[in-house]
Amino acid sequence: MSAVLAALVMACRQLGDRAVLAVAAKSIAVTLLIFAGIGAGLYAALAEAAERAGVAQGWAGLAAVVLVPLAAWLLFRVVALAVLQFFADDVVAAVEARHYPALASRARPLPFRRDLVNAVRGLMRAVGYNLLALPVAGLLAFTAIGPALVLLAVNAVLLGRELTDMAWLRHCEGAEGANPVPGLERILLGTAIAGLMLVPLANLAAPLIGAGAGTQLVLRRLEEGRQRA
Repeated sequence: MSAVLAALVMACRQLGDRAVLAVAAKSIAVTLLIFAGIGAGLYAALAEAAERAGVAQGWAGLAAVVLVPLAAWLLFRVVALAVLQFFADDVVAAVEARHYPALASRARPLPFRRDLVNAVRGLMRAVGYNLLALPVAGLLAFTAIGPALVLLAVNAVLLGRELTDMAWLRHCEGAEGANPVPGLERILLGTAIAGLMLVPLANLAAPLIGAGAGTQLVLRRLEEGRQRA
């Protein structure tokens, strides 16, 4: 628990770094553009459906006003994390350079193709696991809070993995499945970031904080191993 809290604090302190601010600008811009495209596509689909049904176009606009923010709220975590995967190396490198210079020289930056593969895999995992969780969440609908807890648990596990793998893949030397961060720490990190993503405005910084904190957790373990050796 203390290690995760310390990692989150250090990640927040580094939000003002130029490299991190540059990633923030790029990732937020791309994320907003994606949601603008989703909104435009949704409105076009609703407008066509309204025309075929002989309903006034104004109803399509009203439906879009309601559905687009709802879709953005539901999909933000998935889209924002997928976008961040493309720029994750910059965040990880900034943490390495500032706090772990000895490890920075050993890191292997990921090529664009690998970043793309990681982003697609992460996106598919997020969509797949959330879809699998929906029936369970539906069964707990009568509890009011049950569905939210189920989805939070699923996304905590997914986020914990994605946010630590961003750094681990630069150092793993082929052992991708040997992430050194304990499962409990990954779940705690994922829970904190999943909760932060539910807060308006704070959710824009949440992926960056998570990437920075996940990097801290991975590099701390690697540094401890290097010192023991």
